[in-house]
Amino acid sequence: MFRRFRLMQALLCAVSVCAANLARAQAYPSHPVRVIAPFSAGGSADTLGRIIAQKLGESLKQPFVVENRGGAGGLVGSELVAKAAPDGYTLVISGVASHIVALALAKPPPFDAMRDFTHIALIGGPPIALIVHPSVPARDVKSLGAWLKAQRQSVAFGSPGVGTHGHLIGEMLGQALGVELLHAPYKGAAPAVGDLIAGQIKLASITLNTAGPQLRAGKARAIAFTSRARIADYPDVATFAEQGYPQLVASTWFSLSGPAKMPEEIAFRLNAEVRKALQAPDVKERFRAEGIETADYDVPAFNKFVAEESHRWTDVVRKSGAKAE
Repeated sequence: MFRRFRLMQALLCAVSVCAANLARAQAYPSHPVRVIAPFSAGGSADTLGRIIAQKLGESLKQPFVVENRGGAGGLVGSELVAKAAPDGYTLVISGVASHIVALALAKPPPFDAMRDFTHIALIGGPPIALIVHPSVPARDVKSLGAWLKAQRQSVAFGSPGVGTHGHLIGEMLGQALGVELLHAPYKGAAPAVGDLIAGQIKLASITLNTAGPQLRAGKARAIAFTSRARIADYPDVATFAEQGYPQLVASTWFSLSGPAKMPEEIAFRLNAEVRKALQAPDVKERFRAEGIETADYDVPAFNKFVAEESHRWTDVVRKSGAKAE
C-alpha cells in the first residue's frame, strides 16, 4: 500500500512539473525579448537576425528587439548574453564566426560555446564564393590550379579579414591545390571586392551575398561555391564538392542562442517558431536572393551540428596559424 502511494505521489509530481513547464512555455513571452546581434548593423548577422526577429514577434505577439553590440569578432555581444539571466528574454544571433572561429583565435577565450549557451535553432548563412578578375582565364578549380602554378610568383587572394571563413577557405584551397596563396586580409568583404574588380588582386574568397552584384554585372567570375548544392541563381557554377573538393563545403551560418540553462520548453518553442519562419514564402524568397542556405534541425540535432562545426573549424584555425588582429 505504501509503495503504491509513493508511486502515485511520484506520478502526480511528474504530471505537475510537466503542466507547469507547459504553462510556462505557453505564457512565454510575456514582455519584449532582447536579441543581441554581435556585429555592426547591415551585416549578415544583423540582417538575418532582424528577419527572424520580425517573424518571431508576429507569431509570439511580443516585440523581439534587435540590438547591435559589435566588437572582437562577435565576442563582446555574445559574452553579454552568456552572462544574462537564462529566462529566454535575452538571446543572441550566434554563429560560426562569433561562437567558433573568434573563440579559436581569442587568447584566452571569454566563454565556452557549448557550456555557456543554449543553442536554439539554425537560421542559415551564405556560402563562400571563390571569385576571380575577368582577366584570369580559369573557369573551374582545376584550370585555376594550373594557372596558379604557371605564375612566376605566388598569387594573393583577398578575404574579409583574418580568421574569417573567406580566409580559411582560401588557405584550405591552397593546400588542396598544392600552391602557396598569399593572404590579403581586408576590413570587410566590400573592400576586397572593390580591389578585385579594379584588378589590384586577381582572386578573392568572400560570401556569395557580397559577391553576387559583381558576378551579375560581369565584373567578376565565380570559380566555385562552398554550398552543398548548386545555387539556383547561378546554375552554371559548380560547387567545390562537384569539382572534387568535398572538404571545402561550408557556409557562414548564423543561429539563435541564449544563455546556458534556459528552460527546455522555451528553447523548443523558439526552435519550432524559427523553423516555421524559415518556411514563410517571403523569407524563402529573401534567402534565395541572398544565396542563404539553411537546414531543418530540432534542438538536439542543432546542438550536434554546432559541436561538429566547432571541432572542424577550431582545427582549421589551428592549422592555418591565424592570429587575432
